[in-house]
Amino acid sequence: MTQGPNVPRGTKPTKSQEVALGAGFSQLAQYAEILVKDAVRLGIIGHREVDRIWDRHILNCAALTELIPDGQSIIDIGSGAGLPGIVLAILNPNSAVTLIEPMQRRTDFLTQTKTELGLNNVEILRGRAEGQKVSAQIVTSRAVAPLNKLLSWSWPLVEKGGKVLAIKGGKATEELAEVKNELISLKSSTAIIKTCGLALDLSVTVVEITKER
Repeated sequence: MTQGPNVPRGTKPTKSQEVALGAGFSQLAQYAEILVKDAVRLGIIGHREVDRIWDRHILNCAALTELIPDGQSIIDIGSGAGLPGIVLAILNPNSAVTLIEPMQRRTDFLTQTKTELGLNNVEILRGRAEGQKVSAQIVTSRAVAPLNKLLSWSWPLVEKGGKVLAIKGGKATEELAEVKNELISLKSSTAIIKTCGLALDLSVTVVEITKER
């Protein structure tokens, strides 16, 4: 990948956020540099996002770790630039993380990023989530699609007792209401809206749907 400038000052986390990120901070900082110099150049992240790499993207994804027990397997669908998949792989080094992404340009970026960061716990699959012959205890997504579509794509990939974790914004309650019938038809599911990120001075809304059996 090309060489570029250091991460702009405005995107750096606070000292308290650094502490909350623990041992993963250094690797996340390296990932932030990769996003700024390469994901932007490749058009995977917009130029306007450079000054928001940490607060809007990396920290937003890092908050999700509160809901994932150490060592649980993870699938991230529509991984794009690796958000949240790469962040979760860094902060959950004991977890096997599979990134599913249909676009070749993005999977090439993810593959190179995996190599640069030395993430041996990451596997990258090119393709759509539908029809994938993989499963995990946790299936994540962020800014991929409305919840009704996410549910149909994610549910077949979740192991029994596992969870779908979808990072959502202000429309989480509305979207959850729209999939009420789908959840009833699944029978063995429970859905709840959670807020995480307190340790990072954030408020991140996540829809958690558990496959009970």
